[in-house]
Amino acid sequence: MTDPDDIRAWQRLDDRTTTSGRIVADDVARLAGLGVRHVINLALDSHPEALADEAARLARHGIAYTHIPVPFDAPDDDHFAAFVTALEEGPAPVHVHCILNWRVSAFFCRYNRERRGLGADAARAIMARQWNPETASDVPQAPAWAAFIAGGA
Repeated sequence: MTDPDDIRAWQRLDDRTTTSGRIVADDVARLAGLGVRHVINLALDSHPEALADEAARLARHGIAYTHIPVPFDAPDDDHFAAFVTALEEGPAPVHVHCILNWRVSAFFCRYNRERRGLGADAARAIMARQWNPETASDVPQAPAWAAFIAGGA
């Protein structure tokens, strides 16, 4: 099965990691078909585009689920620590999503720098495929995300 480029903001980071914006009900079987064994969701359940009963839908396909609800205006180090644990201790391949792939790209920017030893410019370039909070002057929450990314620097 090929990557489903029609899932919002789909991105393959490596052979064990994919990311996207929000997923819909039909995407669950598609993720299973790709061999995904774990989904990490960084979006809030209360978002109007959140997939209802996501954990149960994934479980029916044998996919583990970790929900780390990250408020878009207040990402913090506890969220990052939970993300690192889920990513490193959960099954793989893993798919990580939120609503637009903005939260996810910022989390991976910091993860790539802090945990994988990637240089800041290279980590930011990967994030910039989805968005760059350091230059997103039209997003009021961008400063919180820029600070979050710099968190461990």
